[in-house]
Amino acid sequence: MAISDIPILSMLRTRLEWAQARQRVLAENVANSDTPGFRARDLTPLKFEPAGEGAPSATAPVALATTESGHIAGLGPAQSAFRSQSAGHYEVRPTGNAVNLEEEMMKVAGNQMDFQTASALYSHSLNLIKIALGKK
Repeated sequence: MAISDIPILSMLRTRLEWAQARQRVLAENVANSDTPGFRARDLTPLKFEPAGEGAPSATAPVALATTESGHIAGLGPAQSAFRSQSAGHYEVRPTGNAVNLEEEMMKVAGNQMDFQTASALYSHSLNLIKIALGKK
């Protein structure tokens, strides 16, 4: 069995590659913070889907129902009491640039922490394999 066939290592390697690609995109955003008409970009979050037949099927959202006229209507997932702020509502400068440096730097810091965590997990996983093989 090749090391690349071990699921945890391939997932961590994919996560490291994604973090590296995201760092490149975020660096472009920061570098173009004064470029007229530039809009900040980002990668979609990385999702690992369960493989094979054990994958859960898509389920319909649950709706709350009132069976009596005196029942109080509850809040379902789509009607949360809290509003979510979607990304992309940045103040656009007169030059048309929409890069928010503070937010981009926060994304860079978070991405760096994610990369370091995945890198440490990858290293520890390799060390466990070495111990199991009696090489350490």
